[in-house]
Amino acid sequence: MDDHKVAQNRKARHDYFILDTFECGVVLTGTEIKSVRAGRLNLKDGYASIKGGELWLWNVHISPYEKASFYNHEPVRPRKLLMHRHEIMRLLGKVKEKGLTLVPLSVYIKGGRRAKVEIALVKGKSEHDKRDSIAERDARRSMEQALKNRD
Repeated sequence: MDDHKVAQNRKARHDYFILDTFECGVVLTGTEIKSVRAGRLNLKDGYASIKGGELWLWNVHISPYEKASFYNHEPVRPRKLLMHRHEIMRLLGKVKEKGLTLVPLSVYIKGGRRAKVEIALVKGKSEHDKRDSIAERDARRSMEQALKNRD
C-alpha cells in the first residue's frame, strides 16, 4: 500500500539544515488517530527529545475528534515515538555532542494502518543562510521559468 501524507512541516526546511532523517512510529490514542487520519494536526512548533532513554514528541497539536464524547484526548501532550534503542542512543550522542535538534518533518499513514512520523536531525540556520536559501530558490525558479518559456 502507499503512504498517505497527512501533515508536513514546511517551516522546518526553511529554518534548519537537515542533516539526517528517521522514520518512527508514534503512540496515539483512539481519538488521536482519527484526528490524524482527518489531517487535523499541526507540526509547526513541534520538536523531539530523548528523556529516560525514550524518544518523545512535544508541542504537536492534534485537534480533538469532533465525534467523540468526553473520552477525547488532550490536544498538546507529549507523545512517545517508537524507535530501536540503538538508534535512540546514536541520536542522543549526536544531539549532546554537536548541539543538534530533532524536529518532525511530516506525519503520514503507512500501509493504510499505522501513523509514522519523519523526524530530522537538524542544525539551525542563521538569517544569512535563510537569505541565501531564498535567493537560490528564486534563481532556480526563474531559470525553470525561462526554459519553459523558451519552448
